[in-house]
Amino acid sequence: MKANVNVSLKLFIEYLQIEKNYSQYTIEHYRHDIKDFFMFMTEQMIGGLDDVQYFDVRLYLTKLYEKKLSRKSVARKISSLRSFYKFLLREKLVKENPFALVSMPKQEKRLPDFFYEEELAELFKACEDHTPLGQRNRALLEILYATGIRVSECSQIKLSDLDMYLSTVLVHGKGHKERYVPFGSFAHEALEAYINNGRKKLLDGKETHDYLFVNFRGGPLTDRGIRVILNSLIEKSSLNGKIHPHKLRHTFATHLLSNGADMRTVQELLGHAFLSSTQVYTHVTNEFLRKTYMSHHPRA
Repeated sequence: MKANVNVSLKLFIEYLQIEKNYSQYTIEHYRHDIKDFFMFMTEQMIGGLDDVQYFDVRLYLTKLYEKKLSRKSVARKISSLRSFYKFLLREKLVKENPFALVSMPKQEKRLPDFFYEEELAELFKACEDHTPLGQRNRALLEILYATGIRVSECSQIKLSDLDMYLSTVLVHGKGHKERYVPFGSFAHEALEAYINNGRKKLLDGKETHDYLFVNFRGGPLTDRGIRVILNSLIEKSSLNGKIHPHKLRHTFATHLLSNGADMRTVQELLGHAFLSSTQVYTHVTNEFLRKTYMSHHPRA
């Protein structure tokens, strides 16, 4: 039986949503990568998913490199398609996985981008405290920096997940994994001001719900909405560039390790399954220490 491409994609998306519990943002990446491969199949007149051979995959890789895509982008597409075919094999919709033997391109070793404390102070200055949206933005920025949670995790926080007495938040992470993360006095103060004032005004006369962060219409704030807010704060501040989704998360981890936190604790707070994912930040802090030394030591 040959797998219909659109039906197969629909089944795979449902699998990612229900079984893997991936965020909508992650799922859209999978959808985009797989549809891109469907276009390649059409161009090459490949009849069905079970007709794709190893040499077709090699040709597809060549075309990706011809488009001048980064190694990271190519690796992501191959990973998406490998997972897709692994699912199709499980469901007996194909006989083999043509992506199984494809080697992933080596990644460029780039250190995580983060804010220095002085830069972060400028970002906080851009937040207003006298408007409902300003109170929300400050609370949002404070909680992201205080906890190091992912943007997708932040958008899912509900009022019932907060323990204001213990200053902790229950975070619903990847793969149904949950963890409690503490937050400090600055975040606590900003959350109280927002919940007791700004959030109530944003919800005034609208349908109530339990999501912590809301948009100007009173609805739950999405991942995309959070990114837009963070970039608007950058524009209001004296800083340049844009905030990518993980920059505050990187900053959280880097600042903890720079100030003496042990790696296992940072791993737990970030919700990393493997310590190797956290170890990259040791390189950041070592580089930070080196630059600080070279800039400030009289005989450097």
